[in-house]
Formats: sequence, structure tokens, C-alpha cells
Amino acid sequence: MELFIAYKNYSSWSLRPWLAMKVAGLAFEETIFPFYHDTSLTDFARQEVIPASVPILKIDNQVVWDSMAIMEVLADTYPEANLWPESKLWRALARSASAEMHSGFLGLRSQFPMNCRRQTKVSANAESLKDIARLADLWRQFYQADEELISSRSQGPFLCGAFSIVDAMYAPVMWRIRNYGLFVSDEFEAWSKAMYALPEMQEWLQAAEAEKWIIEAYDAVN
Repeated sequence: MELFIAYKNYSSWSLRPWLAMKVAGLAFEETIFPFYHDTSLTDFARQEVIPASVPILKIDNQVVWDSMAIMEVLADTYPEANLWPESKLWRALARSASAEMHSGFLGLRSQFPMNCRRQTKVSANAESLKDIARLADLWRQFYQADEELISSRSQGPFLCGAFSIVDAMYAPVMWRIRNYGLFVSDEFEAWSKAMYALPEMQEWLQAAEAEKWIIEAYDAVN
């Protein structure tokens, strides 16, 4: 199994399946396409007849593209990894939130590109503030869920208790909120600290800090 990703410092979509696979203990090789600096991604995409975007997963000679498609294929292939929560109620909430992340939060994603190496203070614009308010509402839904769901929170400090796909989908948001000096809510802060402390997240950060590639437009955000 091979995962094709881009820059660990900058690529939010790459982080999502990489983190989910690492936390689940799935063995895979990784290949980096530094698409701002060479043509490796476009060459590969042309060869496989797929969009020139990351991440991409090769599994059993099948090419899978798009983060959510990769997550679902992994959940189907490795049911023992519990990539989605066991509870049907948690799965419904987690899937809804994951899909919302996949297609939404465009203001936050546009104003604040992921940049693991750089910490600064930037004021959120009107669109980002709307997204931050939505994050606060969403985290409240997870942390104030009904009694049946709350009972499973003892399994861990993540959105559904134990780490799952929904945490991986929002992992880049942790970097955006943390590294641009933003605040969502106390619930988000507790989750963010748990995400940052993951050994797998620290592994990603160390690799990001070691990268030599620079995307000036991302580093100039202020």
C-alpha cells in the first residue's frame, strides 16, 4: 500500500489520510510530490488518468484519489482498525461533520493555509469568523451529545472518544487555529491539545520542519 502526498508543512489534504493510517497502525509506503517545484504530480496523474491532486492511495493495484474516498476504502478494507466509531449514532455525526469539512470552511481554508512550521498572529476576516463560529457550534454538538454518546468519551479525548476519521479530517484545522493565534472554544482547545500531542502528529511535524521546500505565498500570510 502506497500513499502519495505533497509537502508535509503545507498540504492539509495530505495530512488527513496519512494521520488516520498512522494512528490506526496501517503499514504503508509514502511518496512526496512537491508539485510547486517539479512535475512529478502532473506526470503521475497523466499516467493514471486521474486529477492532479493529492492525496492518492495505491492499494491492491487500485488507485484511489480524494481524501474521503481514501478514508472510506481504508475503513472497508480494514474494519478491525475502527476508523469510524462503533456506535451508529457517533458514525452518523462523524460522517456528517467529515463531509462538511470536505466541502466547507472555505473562508478559513483560504485565509489561513496550513503551515506547520510558522506561528504568528493574524486577525480573522468576516468569512473566517463565520467558519470559526461554526467550528464552535460543531464541537459543542460533539461534546454535549446525548447520554448514550457521552458514555463512550472515556475511550479518549477525541471527538467521538477514540480517534477516528473525523479527527483526521479536522487535523489541519488544528494547525490553522493553533499557528495563527486563533480561538474557537474551550472544547476545541481540549481536542486541539490532544491532537497536537499524538506521537503521529509529532512525527508529521518533525518531517515538516525538516523539509527544504518553501512556498513563499503561504509563508507571507499576515
